[in-house]
Amino acid sequence: MTDVSRDPGGTPAHFKRLHPLTPLLRGWAFLAAAIGFGGQDALRSGDMGRFGLTVVGIAVLGMITGLVSWWFTRYGFDGDALRIDSGVLNRRSRRVRLDRLQAVDINRPLAGRLLGVSELRLEVAGGGKAEAPLQYLAVDDAIRLRAELLARAAGIDADTPEAPERVVHEVPLDRLVWSTVLSSTFAFGVLMLVGMAVAFAIVPDRRAIVSVSWSVLPGMIAIGVALWNQLGRNFGFVLAESPDGYRIRKGLLDTQHQTVPPGRVQGVAMRQPLLWRWKGWVKLDVDVAGYAGDSTEDVGRTSTLLPVATYDEAAAVLRYVVPGADPLAVPTEPAPRRARYLRPVGWKRLAYGFDEHVVVVREGILYRNVTVVPHAKTQSVRVTQGPVQRRLGLATVRVDTTPGPVDAVIRHRFATEARTIVEEQAERARLARKADIPEQWMSRRSVPPDSASPDGDADGDGQPAASIERDQE
Repeated sequence: MTDVSRDPGGTPAHFKRLHPLTPLLRGWAFLAAAIGFGGQDALRSGDMGRFGLTVVGIAVLGMITGLVSWWFTRYGFDGDALRIDSGVLNRRSRRVRLDRLQAVDINRPLAGRLLGVSELRLEVAGGGKAEAPLQYLAVDDAIRLRAELLARAAGIDADTPEAPERVVHEVPLDRLVWSTVLSSTFAFGVLMLVGMAVAFAIVPDRRAIVSVSWSVLPGMIAIGVALWNQLGRNFGFVLAESPDGYRIRKGLLDTQHQTVPPGRVQGVAMRQPLLWRWKGWVKLDVDVAGYAGDSTEDVGRTSTLLPVATYDEAAAVLRYVVPGADPLAVPTEPAPRRARYLRPVGWKRLAYGFDEHVVVVREGILYRNVTVVPHAKTQSVRVTQGPVQRRLGLATVRVDTTPGPVDAVIRHRFATEARTIVEEQAERARLARKADIPEQWMSRRSVPPDSASPDGDADGDGQPAASIERDQE
């Protein structure tokens, strides 16, 4: 959490300002919006002269406002916290406590890459979004400040350089492209194009063709944007191991350098879409304490641990992020036969199991999921029961973690069994938290086995087709 207070004592002299280009980078979006909305009015009225004067006035006003804000924004260390002072009329001082620091990420938007600046995002425990992001710093300054933050949070010398790393997994470009092509979004787009072509061939009326084209265009644009986000966001994906956790580098236009800290992973989900099954590919998503974006885009930005990998590569990484356990080897029990009335297709895939470290949930027949939640990371356990479930004597158990894409939902168990699961899981969570030792940044951890390296599958396609439940089959 950050402490926000008024600034009665003034900003210390040793505090630094952000990069001088910050006003330009922050203000271009407002200028673009003004041009977009004002341009429409100018085109309708034909008065381009007034439009030009308006744009110039907005640009000058925005630049002056940005410069004043930049001048009064300064940051530096104040005891055991990073302090950020800002505000012109109402001064505000924000303190990011280092003992609550969960992650420090470096992002470089396209404009920032062209101008040689970066954004430093600070994620803290209990935060709903990045706390007081530093927009923008010079690239070298962002790297040095990140290393100092991690060193101070670990209780070691502030001048300690960033810890070394070892590359664990790189996603080949051809595999990333094919995983995008084999996605349901791309398949839906192809079907839509084929349907349009058939409609154009059957209906010769040009007005009908134009009408259909305009009605389909927004959907096609949305599909194109979704595909671009999937491919562009994970372009050049590199997963590396270091003493301060897993490091992730990715991005085509906007690059991101993310760290998944040790001990902060709250849950992991291994997912396998239908079209990936014949390639034996899966992906890994995680819930990380401190990463709780306000939007779906924020969640997607921070929750992907592996965008696409072979089963063995993902299994090796999964065992590493859940130390002391082998989640894929945990035996599971299927849901009772009565569940077929609520899930006619795929009820046999509803399975649940646990060992001394984790709870494991399997489900899905087309889109297969394996969800893993360590007992020590369980936030709450609850039973839900709908009206049809009550008639059938069934109930659903939810094992809650921090907000994110990973949900352990044990569906359609007998009501008495569901209550037993809740009581036993709550007790396992209590005992696990009691024995769990919180890990600090920079703590030494074992290195993942070499089997997680992509060297074992040079072309990315040599792995035999695997099912996400293959150890059960």
